[in-house]
Amino acid sequence: METTATRTLLTPEEYLARERKALTKSEYRDGRIYAMPGASRKHNLITAHIVGEFYIQLRDRSCEVYPSDMRVKVSAAGLYTYPDVIVVCDEPRFDDTHFDTLLNPTVLIEVLSPSTAAYDRGEKFTSYQKLDSLCEYVLISQDSVCVEHYLRQEQDWDLTEFRSLDDVFRLVSIDCELSLQAIYAKVQFS
Repeated sequence: METTATRTLLTPEEYLARERKALTKSEYRDGRIYAMPGASRKHNLITAHIVGEFYIQLRDRSCEVYPSDMRVKVSAAGLYTYPDVIVVCDEPRFDDTHFDTLLNPTVLIEVLSPSTAAYDRGEKFTSYQKLDSLCEYVLISQDSVCVEHYLRQEQDWDLTEFRSLDDVFRLVSIDCELSLQAIYAKVQFS
């Protein structure tokens, strides 16, 4: 992930105090703050489509869907981050009374960009695996039709890739389906 980190180590409390006043979002990892890059048009279209699809499928259930302004804390990894889409189907638990830092996501979705793809697949996914509540992790390319769906098993994570606009994949933990046609609607590849 190619971003600038702060040189001075901060406590989580210092990070949160600073973040809550900031005009732009930053991720916190092991005492360092990393500025988050802005999202492209394709990234925003994909994220909006997913949130819309989840809203339709989950509106009459107890699940909640959050776009990228909801922070997630991974205590065991010293990480505070902003996934692109979050679904929580248990009672949401928050870090404090600000209700802006979720502790128990069920599904996390990241839209990949060239600057974050390796991090999202590697170090960030390793951190996310420490969340006991997390059942599924989805990575979506914005540069080609490609969805990587990770499903938690007892000892491991099963990966299934989808590469056709005709594909539909099921998120078992929240009983939802997403079609790649819906995800990639209006997205043009060069």
